Amino acid sequence: MKNVLVLGATSGIAQEIVKQLANDGVNLVLAGRSESELGRLQGDLRVRHNGNFHVANFQATAFETHVSFFDECVRNLGHLDGIILCYGYMGDQQQSQVDNNLAKEVIDVNYTSCVSILHIAAQYFEARKSGFICAISSVAGDRGRQSNYIYGSAKGALSLFLQGLRNRLSKSGVNVLTVKPGFVDTKMTFGQEGLFLVAKPERVARDIIKAIRKNKSILYTPFFWKWIMLIIKSIPERIFKRLSL
Repeated sequence: MKNVLVLGATSGIAQEIVKQLANDGVNLVLAGRSESELGRLQGDLRVRHNGNFHVANFQATAFETHVSFFDECVRNLGHLDGIILCYGYMGDQQQSQVDNNLAKEVIDVNYTSCVSILHIAAQYFEARKSGFICAISSVAGDRGRQSNYIYGSAKGALSLFLQGLRNRLSKSGVNVLTVKPGFVDTKMTFGQEGLFLVAKPERVARDIIKAIRKNKSILYTPFFWKWIMLIIKSIPERIFKRLSL
């Protein structure tokens, strides 16, 4: 792993991933929608490390730009060994239930845009017969809950897409990692009620990088979320419908 593209590089988890990869000597393309935030991150990395760090503007729902964007990222580093997709949009469940445009935005950011850019990356790595794709999904996609089922359904669809992509690309020596974090202390979860066992982004980033290096297929992070979600998925539907989750 020498050259890596990070999508949503200024998100809480992504910034920790970027710092740890740079510390390991990995060259990076930092992609996102805020050029000012990307510039600050790039400047910090250049002060602290000797690697090759580029910035690229990425608009998740500007689907028509995805091919040229990816080609630019490849040119910046000569080639890519992997891509890590870190962006997401929680939205507001209550508002999404009455605003179709907001519901569509949640779905487009968390699912449709991911399929678009990862399809392009998949073709690239499949042709090279090497590399990895890592995308952050969520435990919210493991079972639909009334409190966040629009966001959760998009993440669930992403996990299913990654599962199929993993099956396809394994024949070409390309690994696909699905990351399912629980609650993480980031801007996206700030101020939300009912959170528990909230993890630090640094820990989640370490788990993700370790899983990439070990060619894992699915990562629950922190690890105990695998067992929490197993219990939640095991609750019979007739009982689950009565719960306020």
